[in-house]
Amino acid sequence: MVSVVAQNFNLLINDIWKLKYLKLIVLNFGPQHPSAHGVLWLILNLEGERILWAEPQVGLLHWGTEKLVESKSYFQIAPYLDWLDYVSMMAQEHVYSLIVEILGNFNIPYWAKLLWVLLLEITWLLNHLLNLTTQALDVGAMTPLLWLFEEWEKLLEFYEWLSGARMHANYVWIGGLLMDVPVHFFDNLNIFIEWFIGWLQEFEELLTLNWIWKYWLVNIGQIDYSWALWAGFSGILLWSCGFKWDIWILMPYEAYDQVKFFIPLSFCGDSFDRYLLWIEEMRQSLYIILQIISNISLGSIKLDNFKITLPSISLVKTSMEALIHHFKLFTSGLWLNSSLIYCGLEAPKGEFGITLLTRYNNFTPYRLKFRAPGFFHLQALNKLVWLGSISDLVTIIGSQDIVFGEIDW
Repeated sequence: MVSVVAQNFNLLINDIWKLKYLKLIVLNFGPQHPSAHGVLWLILNLEGERILWAEPQVGLLHWGTEKLVESKSYFQIAPYLDWLDYVSMMAQEHVYSLIVEILGNFNIPYWAKLLWVLLLEITWLLNHLLNLTTQALDVGAMTPLLWLFEEWEKLLEFYEWLSGARMHANYVWIGGLLMDVPVHFFDNLNIFIEWFIGWLQEFEELLTLNWIWKYWLVNIGQIDYSWALWAGFSGILLWSCGFKWDIWILMPYEAYDQVKFFIPLSFCGDSFDRYLLWIEEMRQSLYIILQIISNISLGSIKLDNFKITLPSISLVKTSMEALIHHFKLFTSGLWLNSSLIYCGLEAPKGEFGITLLTRYNNFTPYRLKFRAPGFFHLQALNKLVWLGSISDLVTIIGSQDIVFGEIDW
């Protein structure tokens, strides 16, 4: 009994000593490395190594995109979407083009929808590859970046082959796609997938069972089910705590109802669970791409109504009417009825949505508002890192898959 009282007394003395001699440290984390996910700047309140408060500072990358596009035609707005999440370019283009097509009641050809699904899955691979390799590098594992960054570059070559640009493709246009798929595109993509499946297995053997990797990720940044719903989480951060919210299945769009896949779920909600879900999502993307390649049904890639979509370059050179429509679409743009519409789709980081309001001058939007998943995930950072260490903070930032282009729009 005496020893227990003495022990409690010593603990009390230690706490008094801490209150007297320990000071709260205010630390700027970023906006340079190690918080270099764009220009992330955190103001940390620390007690020793423990984080008592983490306050994100946003706006350093602010471009005023929502205001800029109010003076642009609907065709001119499309390239701005590439700059939001500059790791998932075609996913952003797709959401915007789809919302305009819904508002204009455009019926896109089936082959264009299949190609959209193919391009979206390539975009998912690009996003997850960059996120996982850089997250491993942040934690301290350099080898995954050296192994898989070459595969990321190969995927960008497919982007370049389609659109002429490696990253900011501007390939998904209103009414379809910019141009048709090149010859041997699907053959080379099939060869790449067979090669990449082996590399993905090597990547898993390197990290998944590595006890150092698990030590840094298991039980770090756990997400509660009910709190994740309240905070507006989506995508993998929501799936990691067991909630199956999937727009692909609940509200199918494009040709996702024509392919087979499943949504991986987990229930612990920690950083390691999110890592496993990213790996499984890449496998599902590969499975979807292989299904599309094995069931190719060539057709039109855009609407034939040239008063809505752009005619092909060869037709512009030979037809005066096509040239006139081409000129009018680039100068005046589309005319849409007055309406308010929201469209939210699954992007690699979660649900990316756009609210479009058209009024008065219907050749340009009256208001365009983005719903970026990273913005909701970043606001939860303080809760996820509370009483954790700075090393936990680095792990959690990587597991949130934050890119500041969509946060500082």
